[in-house]
Amino acid sequence: MSAVDRLLAEARAALDRVGPDEAASILDAGGLLVDIRPVAQRRQFGEIPGSLVIERNVLEWRLDPAGADRLPEIIGPEHQVVVFCQEGYASSLAAASLQALGLRRATDLDGGFVAWKRAGLPVSDPTSP
Repeated sequence: MSAVDRLLAEARAALDRVGPDEAASILDAGGLLVDIRPVAQRRQFGEIPGSLVIERNVLEWRLDPAGADRLPEIIGPEHQVVVFCQEGYASSLAAASLQALGLRRATDLDGGFVAWKRAGLPVSDPTSP
Protein backbone atom coordinates (compact mmCIF):
# COMPACT_ATOMS: atom_id res chain seq x y z
CA MET A 1 0.00 0.00 0.00
CA SER A 2 1.38 3.41 -0.91
CA ALA A 3 1.72 6.20 1.65
CA VAL A 4 -1.13 8.19 0.07
CA ASP A 5 -3.38 5.12 0.02
CA ARG A 6 -2.64 4.61 3.72
CA LEU A 7 -3.38 8.29 4.44
CA LEU A 8 -6.66 8.04 2.51
CA ALA A 9 -7.69 4.88 4.39
CA GLU A 10 -6.95 6.55 7.73
CA ALA A 11 -8.97 9.63 6.73
CA ARG A 12 -11.93 7.57 5.62
CA ALA A 13 -11.90 5.48 8.79
CA ALA A 14 -12.75 8.65 10.73
CA LEU A 15 -15.50 9.80 8.36
CA ASP A 16 -19.16 8.91 8.13
CA ARG A 17 -19.19 9.29 4.34
CA VAL A 18 -22.52 10.03 2.68
CA GLY A 19 -24.02 9.11 -0.65
CA PRO A 20 -25.64 11.53 -3.09
CA ASP A 21 -29.18 11.28 -1.72
CA GLU A 22 -28.04 11.84 1.86
CA ALA A 23 -25.86 14.76 0.75
CA ALA A 24 -28.89 16.31 -0.97
CA SER A 25 -30.92 15.90 2.23
CA ILE A 26 -28.16 17.54 4.28
CA LEU A 27 -28.10 20.47 1.86
CA ASP A 28 -31.89 20.79 2.05
CA ALA A 29 -31.71 20.78 5.87
CA GLY A 30 -29.25 23.70 5.98
CA GLY A 31 -25.94 21.88 5.87
CA LEU A 32 -23.20 22.93 3.51
CA LEU A 33 -22.23 21.09 0.37
CA VAL A 34 -18.72 22.33 -0.50
CA ASP A 35 -17.21 21.93 -3.97
CA ILE A 36 -13.40 21.85 -3.75
CA ARG A 37 -12.81 21.13 -7.45
CA PRO A 38 -10.66 23.48 -9.53
CA VAL A 39 -12.42 25.84 -11.90
CA ALA A 40 -11.42 23.77 -14.94
CA GLN A 41 -13.37 20.75 -13.65
CA ARG A 42 -16.39 22.85 -12.74
CA ARG A 43 -16.41 24.34 -16.24
CA GLN A 44 -16.02 20.97 -17.91
CA PHE A 45 -18.48 18.92 -15.86
CA GLY A 46 -20.86 21.45 -14.28
CA GLU A 47 -21.72 22.29 -10.69
CA ILE A 48 -24.20 21.21 -8.06
CA PRO A 49 -26.80 23.95 -7.54
CA GLY A 50 -26.69 25.28 -3.99
CA SER A 51 -23.16 24.10 -3.32
CA LEU A 52 -20.54 26.49 -2.00
CA VAL A 53 -17.38 26.67 -4.11
CA ILE A 54 -14.20 26.80 -2.04
CA GLU A 55 -11.15 25.62 -3.89
CA ARG A 56 -8.95 23.21 -1.98
CA ASN A 57 -6.03 25.58 -1.46
CA VAL A 58 -8.07 27.86 0.87
CA LEU A 59 -10.53 25.37 2.36
CA GLU A 60 -9.18 25.26 5.92
CA TRP A 61 -8.94 29.05 6.19
CA ARG A 62 -12.52 29.58 4.98
CA LEU A 63 -14.10 26.86 7.13
CA ASP A 64 -12.10 26.99 10.38
CA PRO A 65 -14.89 27.59 12.93
CA ALA A 66 -12.56 29.78 15.00
CA GLY A 67 -10.64 31.40 12.14
CA ALA A 68 -10.56 35.09 11.29
CA ASP A 69 -11.02 34.28 7.57
CA ARG A 70 -13.98 31.96 8.16
CA LEU A 71 -16.94 32.36 5.83
CA PRO A 72 -20.18 33.42 7.54
CA GLU A 73 -21.87 30.23 6.30
CA ILE A 74 -20.04 28.30 9.04
CA ILE A 75 -22.11 28.83 12.15
CA GLY A 76 -20.12 26.65 14.54
CA PRO A 77 -18.27 23.40 15.07
CA GLU A 78 -21.46 21.31 14.83
CA HIS A 79 -22.41 22.68 11.40
CA GLN A 80 -22.78 19.80 8.98
CA VAL A 81 -20.40 20.08 6.04
CA VAL A 82 -20.16 17.68 3.10
CA VAL A 83 -17.10 18.21 0.92
CA PHE A 84 -16.91 16.88 -2.61
CA CYS A 85 -14.40 16.67 -5.42
CA GLN A 86 -14.76 14.99 -8.81
CA GLU A 87 -14.61 11.34 -7.67
CA GLY A 88 -14.35 11.37 -3.86
CA TYR A 89 -10.65 11.01 -3.14
CA ALA A 90 -9.32 14.51 -2.40
CA SER A 91 -12.56 15.27 -0.58
CA SER A 92 -11.90 12.52 1.96
CA LEU A 93 -8.55 14.07 2.85
CA ALA A 94 -10.14 17.53 2.97
CA ALA A 95 -12.98 16.39 5.24
CA ALA A 96 -10.50 14.77 7.64
CA SER A 97 -8.60 18.06 7.74
CA LEU A 98 -11.81 19.94 8.56
CA GLN A 99 -12.54 17.52 11.39
CA ALA A 100 -9.05 18.20 12.76
CA LEU A 101 -9.93 21.93 12.74
CA GLY A 102 -12.99 21.25 14.90
CA LEU A 103 -15.81 20.73 12.40
CA ARG A 104 -16.85 17.46 14.03
CA ARG A 105 -19.61 16.72 11.50
CA ALA A 106 -17.49 17.29 8.39
CA THR A 107 -17.53 14.43 5.91
CA ASP A 108 -17.39 13.88 2.17
CA LEU A 109 -19.56 12.72 -0.68
CA ASP A 110 -18.70 9.12 -1.50
CA GLY A 111 -17.99 9.05 -5.24
CA GLY A 112 -17.93 12.83 -5.53
CA PHE A 113 -19.56 14.84 -8.28
CA VAL A 114 -19.58 11.77 -10.54
CA ALA A 115 -21.78 9.86 -8.07
CA TRP A 116 -24.11 12.86 -7.63
CA LYS A 117 -24.61 13.15 -11.38
CA ARG A 118 -24.98 9.39 -11.81
CA ALA A 119 -27.75 9.46 -9.17
CA GLY A 120 -29.72 11.83 -11.42
CA LEU A 121 -29.50 14.76 -9.00
CA PRO A 122 -29.46 18.28 -10.45
CA VAL A 123 -26.29 19.70 -11.98
CA SER A 124 -25.72 22.92 -13.88
CA ASP A 125 -25.04 22.74 -17.59
CA PRO A 126 -21.29 23.18 -17.99
CA THR A 127 -21.84 25.00 -21.28
CA SER A 128 -23.97 27.72 -19.68
CA PRO A 129 -22.26 31.03 -18.88
